[in-house]
Amino acid sequence: MKKAVLLVFFSCLFLPLFSKTAFVEETLPGEKPFLAPEKIVEEEYCGNMIADPYRYMENLKDPLVQQWFRTQAKYAKSIVESIPGRKSLIEKMQDFDSRKSSKVYNLVITDNDRYFYLKRTPSDETGKLYYRDGYKGNELLLFDPSGLSEKSSGTYVVSNVSPTDDGSKVAISVAADGSEDDIVMILNVETGKLYPEIIDRCRFASPSWLPDGSAFLYNRLQRDEQHHIDIQKNSKVYLHKPGSDPSTDREIFSSSTNPEMNIKPEDIPFVHYDKDSKHIYAFVQNVDRRLTVYYAPFTELTDKISWKPLLKPADNVHDFAVTESDLYVYTPEKAPNFKILKTPLLRPDIKNAETVVAEDPNAVLTSFSLTSNGIYYTLSKNGVEVEFYRKSFSDKKAKKIKLPFTAGTIHLSTKGFRFPDVWIVISGWSSDYKRYRYNDMSDSFIYETLSSPAEYPEFDNLVVKEVMVSSHDGVKVPLSLIYNKRLKKDGRNPLLFYGYGAYGKSLKPFFSPSFLLWTHKGGIIAVAHVRGGGELGNAWHKAGMKTTKPNTWKDLISSAEYVIEKKYSSPAHIAINSASAGGILVGKAMTERPDLFAAVIPQVGAMNPLRGEETPNGPVNAPEFGTVKDSLECLALIEMDPYLSIRNGVNYPAALITAGINDPRVIAWQPAKFAARLQAASASSKPVLFYTDFQSGHGVGDTKTKQFETLADVLSFAFWQTGHKEFQLKNEP
Repeated sequence: MKKAVLLVFFSCLFLPLFSKTAFVEETLPGEKPFLAPEKIVEEEYCGNMIADPYRYMENLKDPLVQQWFRTQAKYAKSIVESIPGRKSLIEKMQDFDSRKSSKVYNLVITDNDRYFYLKRTPSDETGKLYYRDGYKGNELLLFDPSGLSEKSSGTYVVSNVSPTDDGSKVAISVAADGSEDDIVMILNVETGKLYPEIIDRCRFASPSWLPDGSAFLYNRLQRDEQHHIDIQKNSKVYLHKPGSDPSTDREIFSSSTNPEMNIKPEDIPFVHYDKDSKHIYAFVQNVDRRLTVYYAPFTELTDKISWKPLLKPADNVHDFAVTESDLYVYTPEKAPNFKILKTPLLRPDIKNAETVVAEDPNAVLTSFSLTSNGIYYTLSKNGVEVEFYRKSFSDKKAKKIKLPFTAGTIHLSTKGFRFPDVWIVISGWSSDYKRYRYNDMSDSFIYETLSSPAEYPEFDNLVVKEVMVSSHDGVKVPLSLIYNKRLKKDGRNPLLFYGYGAYGKSLKPFFSPSFLLWTHKGGIIAVAHVRGGGELGNAWHKAGMKTTKPNTWKDLISSAEYVIEKKYSSPAHIAINSASAGGILVGKAMTERPDLFAAVIPQVGAMNPLRGEETPNGPVNAPEFGTVKDSLECLALIEMDPYLSIRNGVNYPAALITAGINDPRVIAWQPAKFAARLQAASASSKPVLFYTDFQSGHGVGDTKTKQFETLADVLSFAFWQTGHKEFQLKNEP
């Protein structure tokens, strides 16, 4: 078994007295909506009085707040859709999509080589579930979520596929309109028929089947309203038998069944059965990358379970794999670039464990997996150059495996230590994803890509330049620059920055023809690998979280100064874009250095982190951003808060700020408050648009058309504000 930590997502009471007419006046397309009225609430945080003029927006049920959301969305949509060039971007995205007769993703391979995967054709809006026996087997359609959509007002998308070990049954998780509030259905693969029951409230569903396929373990939320602050708290793990009533499911693991574990209300419990070691593993999860895991023999599942501690945060283990007798752990302990240790499974001793893959001082060990032939692992340099290695269980030295082509990203998968099978999916900034099976005997790769091939001659002349930029404190920050080789460095090129900088997540090279349209139109894509991510190891993550969070946006600012100095672009031609936790990155970069950017585009962004713990998904994210309950972390939350950083009378850049009303990760009032404050404070004539999607959430589970439209909004708005001649409005709003 190899179980990666589940990174969950990172989210009222005051009703203001203000003029209703000034708030809900009808807004015609092209006519600017009224500014939201201020109603200041002052509250003390860690010795500081904080003025919050839009606290009332945290009540999303208030009809006046809803009306402001809708008038803002109507206006923003009318402006963005009128940008010349936007329609042509969407048409080009549709053209790219038509070049692949099928796109396959979310592949799961069972022990008996049965393939389950989602496939989308050019005529499909969402992926359908298919299966086949072996890579060359005949393909059969199992489940089409559009059938659910036809019976409901929502659009359903498959979010998770969990087959039994023999592939005879499969649990299918689906959610509507980006809510991520999964329902789980069970399908008999041989008959193609669904079992009668439907299990709801499975936001964190990843069903784990027992060895005979007789039942599975799953997490389920308590009953609560969608945006209720406690909706994610005190979730529980149950055992479900196909064909039975979910209300009779046995509770297996929770704060109530295991009070001795001191599981916090916001923690997410999860239990996984592992066939290789014949144990069950209980996880207590939040965004802390250091795992908390208990385990017990599988035989105890039928009776009272005597959980024993396997891993605790002090062990500093970020991932692990097991065989029938050994525990392999992935840790940055005294090895910031990570190493792999081995210790007996039944008598684990992490401190005295054997080192099986030592830390590489020049590259980060990014992933590993076990097979019957040994350990396979990947090393990444600066987050953008990846290498592939194999080490047998008996050899002391690892072997570097030559890849089919130079890659920036490798996704590694195996069936576990009982099987020799190993696959990789590799890609780069300008190289499409390709899947290969590695043959250890012949030291060769066999092409096994399920998606159909496609050519993109539009990007034949791309240049990818990887540089290191000195940040505010002298630390070197990786920066990826992607552009056409004929581009002139005259300081006038439209340049789009993208970054993230949170959770230790690396922005690995990815291939997206639609995103690369920015370069096709003469622009430069700049990916800033700022601190808070994992590109340079665990220390890189720690250098951009909680009290060190300022490094995140200061790295982006330094990267912007670099591209200006080197004549790639200039402030009038630079836009910055990110999403989710990346809202802190671009929001703070803009408020600290508004002179550097022409536009800022935070998508479903965390724009008011000081109030994060007052949101459903906030408390579970405290290990990453901090808590107001700790004085130092509270001060850090104030400093990293883009909403609180806005000042009156400043010439701020143009902004396109988005939210999803069904978003379970960043509640919609966070970007709303930021938009309202920026509209009121900015002294420039630049537009500040706030768009809420009322049929979407965090972007997870969007249809293909919605994905195209969302990206076209970002690119066209950025081109408009950075001066591209094809995207200029005739009549500025």
